[in-house]
Amino acid sequence: MTWRGLTVTGLVLSVAVVLSGCSESTKRGFLPHGVTDQSARITNLWTGSWIAALAVGALVWGLMVWCMIAYRRKKDDVGLPEQLRYNVPIEILYTVVPLFMVAVLFFYTVRDESALMDTSTKPQVTINVIGKQWSWDFNYVEAGTFDSGQQVVLTGKPGIPATLPALYLPVNKRVEFILTSRDVIHSFWVPQFLRKLDIMPGKVNRFQLTPTEIGTFQGKCAELCGAYHSYMLFEVKVVSQAAYDAHLAELKALGNLGLLDNGLSREKIEPGDQHLLPTEGSK
Repeated sequence: MTWRGLTVTGLVLSVAVVLSGCSESTKRGFLPHGVTDQSARITNLWTGSWIAALAVGALVWGLMVWCMIAYRRKKDDVGLPEQLRYNVPIEILYTVVPLFMVAVLFFYTVRDESALMDTSTKPQVTINVIGKQWSWDFNYVEAGTFDSGQQVVLTGKPGIPATLPALYLPVNKRVEFILTSRDVIHSFWVPQFLRKLDIMPGKVNRFQLTPTEIGTFQGKCAELCGAYHSYMLFEVKVVSQAAYDAHLAELKALGNLGLLDNGLSREKIEPGDQHLLPTEGSK
């Protein structure tokens, strides 16, 4: 079989393998199953970027293989092949095409990032997530109650999930997360939200999303924040509105009234974030 035949056969087999593995996981670029209203946008940007990268890679690899085959040294070759100092059309092509590719990728990235970080819509629920070494506190702002987590002890034995801090969210309600830190840089990450955002001391970060599926999802800190960074785990429980209201009532019954101090001074909180400061009666 000739080199050309081997190349065609290899390409056909590769395509067959890829197509045979087109599961849901493959279609979303091996990302976790998204559970928010933003999942489709994030997945499309991710898979589109990979498709473009693989197409460029296949073209480059194909040209390399073609050059190796078409211009391989033959037995009757004598001396060096014809030497060229430059090829203006090719050099222009290799400059313009990458610039065009970068511009297209930049456009879609900026478009989607602007949409994902937009907080102009009034949220139905506001949660102040407070990162601390090495656990989480959650202020349910509208309800005027809170939940305070303790550092998890990972023993490798069953029952650990029951000890994790739990953040409750109502399904199909727009939630704004206001992120603050008591100490060092943390990062709020729920893999099935398909996004994360740093929690910076002295700075208020925020984003909004709408959870669309009921369930329990794992969360963690995604920024190395000290010796017990790996212990900084939590759960997100997306529940019905009735179950969400019942959980808030339970917190109030436990005496968790008001909002926990997030450790930021008034000067560090931007206008519009003043409601995060502890009020009279807060703990």
